[in-house]
Amino acid sequence: MGILAEDIARVRDATDFVAVASERMSLRKVGTRWTGLCPFHAEKTPSFSINNELKLYRCFGCQASGDVITFVRETEHLDFADAVEKLAAKAGIQLRYDTGTGDGESRKKREALYAAMEKAVAFYHDQLLHSPDARKARDYLKERGYNSKIAAQFDIGWAPDAWDKLARHLKLTDKELADTGLGFVNKARKQQDFFRGRVMFPIYDTSGRPVAFGGRVLPGSDDPAKYKNSSETPIYSKRRILYGLNWAKEDAVKSGEIVVCEGYTDVIAFYLAGAPRAVATCGTAVTDEHLRILRTFAPRIVLAYDADAAGQAAAERFYAWERELDLSLHVLALPRGADPADLARRDPAALRQALTDAKSFLEFRVQRALDAGDLRSPEGRAKTAERALEMVAEHPNELTRNQYVGIIAGRVEIPTEQLLRSVERRGEKVSVAPIQVRPPARKMDGPESEALKVAIHRPETVAGKLHEALFTDPAHHDAFLALASGAPVTEAIENAPPDAAALLHRLAVDDIDADPDDVLAGLVRVATDAALARLPKTLESTPTIAWLKQTREQLHDEELRSEATVALVAWLAQEAGADLEGGTE
Repeated sequence: MGILAEDIARVRDATDFVAVASERMSLRKVGTRWTGLCPFHAEKTPSFSINNELKLYRCFGCQASGDVITFVRETEHLDFADAVEKLAAKAGIQLRYDTGTGDGESRKKREALYAAMEKAVAFYHDQLLHSPDARKARDYLKERGYNSKIAAQFDIGWAPDAWDKLARHLKLTDKELADTGLGFVNKARKQQDFFRGRVMFPIYDTSGRPVAFGGRVLPGSDDPAKYKNSSETPIYSKRRILYGLNWAKEDAVKSGEIVVCEGYTDVIAFYLAGAPRAVATCGTAVTDEHLRILRTFAPRIVLAYDADAAGQAAAERFYAWERELDLSLHVLALPRGADPADLARRDPAALRQALTDAKSFLEFRVQRALDAGDLRSPEGRAKTAERALEMVAEHPNELTRNQYVGIIAGRVEIPTEQLLRSVERRGEKVSVAPIQVRPPARKMDGPESEALKVAIHRPETVAGKLHEALFTDPAHHDAFLALASGAPVTEAIENAPPDAAALLHRLAVDDIDADPDDVLAGLVRVATDAALARLPKTLESTPTIAWLKQTREQLHDEELRSEATVALVAWLAQEAGADLEGGTE
């Protein structure tokens, strides 16, 4: 049972790989390839490459490879059928299965959940605009500076303070209602809404599909939970989804920066202030997985909340993230008690300036300690220095520590050398994250690889000119035979032995660096030299050897090169046949 192979191929061919990958990462066109930072490992220099025509990718750093279906499977943690079904839906392709039921059920169930979520978004938004019950919500949003245009832009809604108004509107089965997180079956065995009497903020995945909600109570409510968020569902994972990333990713790629906030209104505040690159975690702390996702869009992460609250534990985690994920963490320095939403409403320019002035995590902490200290007395300066030095000692880089010691010394009027000795004593306790070793740079391709690359990317230039006798390395020989079968490149990769398949995959996402005629001539020259070396010395003065040497030299002449190439390939092919039959006489 499964999706018909013909339909899988149709989906692969119809998919714009670059558009799919751009939902998760920043891409730049280099020659015929698209390159970016690998989503599967942390790196500073792009080594991830996509061939959009063949729908193939490869990372030359961590060696991850596959086609567009594999990419969706790996980045979204889907099984094969779900990945194909998701791409098919994007491409508008109706899939066929070799059985009428079974494998299509998973897609149907997920699509039903997405459809229900879309109806819920529309329902809540309509309630906000038109329901008398939502008057207080409309007044609250106006006070926050949100007009109807902003409410429509972010699909803000209102969950009526009723037991089952949404459930009655959606008419879902009990399981569908629970699987969307929109409701449940109560003790009376009646369907009941999960959200009631709250301003609703829809949460979308990176492709723009609604998957969850965050609901905020109105001021003055007796509900102790200010925010209530959807629980995890088959289409929603809090560890992987960030509110606003579907809107923020474009500006994040342009600016190289993305802002992480605590709340939904903070995200909107940055949009209103002219910095539409903010996201928010959905009721959870920032996780490794969140940052790995964000790192594919921007290398600079600005935290728009009190990042110092967790003290040393937070510091160790932050420094490990910077090293392991190769990113730069900064902190937005706002006046105490202020949040981005308040500042955006009062002074949008000030919020933009605060973003420009965001400080590194250590600078933020040290500055805060110095500003809070009593520098009027020797005792106060010593205590302030001690607090600041504790923070400096936590940093894993000695050069960074030494620079901050100098800054502290200037503020507290204590000699730098004395403070350095204190940091050195404390530094022994620092837990330093291991340095990630970058994979070795890949070697330059040889003549056989370059020829195969031409055969993949520009087959018309070498059609009928290549022969298996030109490929002596086993993997290259098998790769050539897979291509020579006439099958499409993706099918040749699937049919080739493992080493040859890996080789073809790598070459398929690389650019041709030389003229095809030069590549072919170079390969023939190497093969001819090898053939000459194999011939007995007794034949050195024969017409055959003389002809080989003369024709080989013609490979350097642009006017004679083409004819010489054809002649030498024919001779090499004949010799290879003779070898197979018992040797060359």
